[in-house]
Amino acid sequence: MTTAPAFTIGIEEEYLLVDPVTCALRTAPPALLTDLKDALGDQVSTEFLGCQVEVGTGVCATVADARTDLTHLRRTVARIARAHGLAPIAASCHPWGDWSEQDRTEKPRYDKLDTDLGAVARRMLIGGMHVHVGIEDADTRIAVMNRLTPWLPVLLALSASSPFWQGEDTGLASWRVSVFDSMPRTGLPPHMADWAAYAAMTDTLVDLGLIEDASKIWWDLRPSAAFPTLEARICDVSPRIDAALMLAALVQGLARMIWRGLSQDQAIPAPLILAENRWRAQRYGTTEGLIAGNPARIVPMADIVDDMLSRIAPDLAALGSADDAQRARAVVTGGTSAARQRQLFATARARGASERDAFRAVVTSLIEAFAP
Repeated sequence: MTTAPAFTIGIEEEYLLVDPVTCALRTAPPALLTDLKDALGDQVSTEFLGCQVEVGTGVCATVADARTDLTHLRRTVARIARAHGLAPIAASCHPWGDWSEQDRTEKPRYDKLDTDLGAVARRMLIGGMHVHVGIEDADTRIAVMNRLTPWLPVLLALSASSPFWQGEDTGLASWRVSVFDSMPRTGLPPHMADWAAYAAMTDTLVDLGLIEDASKIWWDLRPSAAFPTLEARICDVSPRIDAALMLAALVQGLARMIWRGLSQDQAIPAPLILAENRWRAQRYGTTEGLIAGNPARIVPMADIVDDMLSRIAPDLAALGSADDAQRARAVVTGGTSAARQRQLFATARARGASERDAFRAVVTSLIEAFAP
């Protein structure tokens, strides 16, 4: 067994900016961005579209440390946005926002994305959450990535927060995934033998001039191009900070559990099964099960989550994050953000609200959920 990794964590979140009265998307004015930079420094950045900002915690030893940092980030973004007549929401899609009507942030990096990807990049009116786990040894990062991949659909199902797109109910719990999958080099990561195999593949794309570096590999789970971390990118962004920290605790716990078992043989489901589970999570969130077991069967999400929490219990105890991770059970029983948004919309319509006013009710609830 290799030397134990640090299993530090870092969380990145992407937020949408809206008018608190009309609830429509708004482009961040330069003064707001300046004030955010003055307050948060490198922990905040712009995104491709002007109605988005991204924040990132520092390197955190525990989920409790991440809570402190992320709480500060969310409160600061909310306070400064409010001073400029705006409000942030942490949901992966705005209920009726139209990507073609949004202003693009002017930066050389984004200019190149526009040139390389065209409308595929311009329609990225979505926000995600990324969780970094510190694993210093490169080969260990690849080995953990291979075995963590089958758990990604569970994380996606628990995080789903994007049921609406351009004024329509998509029927999916995470429409964000459908949008993001139009980008190249996305989806579940392929199985890799070791770091050398991963580096050879990415170096080929760089040498051919197709990408600048490995940061343009946008898999659901990838070795970070900037840090000695494994970066889980599968999750929708969570309206409530408790849900975000629950997901971070699960990623950290799963990584540690997998590392403990690296010396043992483990069967990895076939790519078709993994892809089907990803689709089921994207489509249904937590209301339908996933394929598991031998022989394979559809296992209810409650059983999947119970099994996951049982497997990682020693790791959660060691990491001090058991209480945060246990909230996964409440998501299964109480519903995802996507389910809550649908229910709120349906309730408003049943009470006589117009479609647009019902959508405004959804956004208002997201504004209220944002800052702890």
